Amino acid sequence: MMIRNKEELLSHGIIKGREIALDIIEHSIGAVNSYETTKRFIHIDGEELVINNNLKYKLSDIKNIYVIGAGKATFPIAQALEEVLGDKIKKGAVNVKKGEKRRLKYINVREAGHPIPDEDGLEGAKEIVKIVKEAKGGDLVFCAITGGASALLPLPAEGISLEDKKKVTDLLLKCGAAIDEINVVRNHMSAIKGGKLAMLIHPGEIINLIVIDEVTGLPWGPTVPDLTTFNDAIHVLKKYNLWRKVPDSIKEYFKKGLNNPDLETPKPKDFKDLKIHNIILADNKIMCDSAKKRAEELGFNSLILSTMVEGESKELGIGLASIAKEVEKYSRPIKPPCCLILGGETTVKIKGKCGKGGPSQEFVLGASLKISESEKIVVASIDTDGTDGPTDIAGGIVDGYTLKRAKEKGIDVFKNLIKHNSSNVLINLQDAIFMEPTETNVMDLIIAIVLD
Repeated sequence: MMIRNKEELLSHGIIKGREIALDIIEHSIGAVNSYETTKRFIHIDGEELVINNNLKYKLSDIKNIYVIGAGKATFPIAQALEEVLGDKIKKGAVNVKKGEKRRLKYINVREAGHPIPDEDGLEGAKEIVKIVKEAKGGDLVFCAITGGASALLPLPAEGISLEDKKKVTDLLLKCGAAIDEINVVRNHMSAIKGGKLAMLIHPGEIINLIVIDEVTGLPWGPTVPDLTTFNDAIHVLKKYNLWRKVPDSIKEYFKKGLNNPDLETPKPKDFKDLKIHNIILADNKIMCDSAKKRAEELGFNSLILSTMVEGESKELGIGLASIAKEVEKYSRPIKPPCCLILGGETTVKIKGKCGKGGPSQEFVLGASLKISESEKIVVASIDTDGTDGPTDIAGGIVDGYTLKRAKEKGIDVFKNLIKHNSSNVLINLQDAIFMEPTETNVMDLIIAIVLD
């Protein structure tokens, strides 16, 4: 059972709808487990290493195998690779989020800071660079990249300190910028991101094992070419009125990069001589497709509204709740009983002091404002890595009784939303979802159940 407090979540409210929503969440996350998907994609068949059924290597032809990576769901990939490859791995190193206590025999596992980078991440990035510089022709380098890698793999460009990079990261996280916008800036502050790490691995052959956690749905990471520029990075900072707050070292580096092609991140044309294979292990679409399939197995009509949703969490929660109300009242755009499915990544814009919470938690509380007194609607939202924002809460679940129960407990949901204090509300209402390690990270999964 992936959801730790399921009994508590099913102790009140619209229990049938809650059961369905939580069942769908558990099945969907299971479909994108990075350990299981790695085992499906990579195996040894006799004297051959088989990858994705179409890449085959004679083991005798491979000189050395290296494993590197970073991300919140990277440990399970590294674990699966070690189980498949064993002592064929010459060296390996991965950076994972602090709190991951498991270790491996052939791959060094280093805990690092997320979402704000730290010295441990920096040391791990240096170790990874040292390893990949050993790669030669005939060597295979497995690169396991999952969500969180941008923070967990901090190696600032020349002239930029880790402290300056941390400051900019913090500014971006609090301003409400989308993750792809944040990564444009991160790539251009880094010595290895935006494809630069791939240049260090050449002439070794790269096998990118990617769990996608960006709305674009495209392969990404330090071994994938970057389509953005220094000009784009400056535009993001100015868009959110951050340029004047950025440390001088980063301003100067970005200005220098505008006129110096050698500082720019590698583009697709720079990769033409590199041997690189991108293997998508999991993404939001795969998860949402699994949610749809499970809902239909349970006898519910289902509709995926989007796998690319972005925007302010609370407002999007109100929007989804409005669609659920339309279904409840007019049986459109789909007839009840039904499951509405959303995937993507919602954000919260922070101004000044705030309480404790996260985007998925704000999403459901926003929805609760719209579905009050409904006896048929349940809305749940989780961050698929099991930690929503800077909390240990995965997300939350609400229904038509949530506002009434909050009032009975003296809790003002709207005021707490304004203060970004969603965690305390959900915990007090026994509506906060706590999960075991999910071993994946494919952004958010949002479910709305409308009973008939």
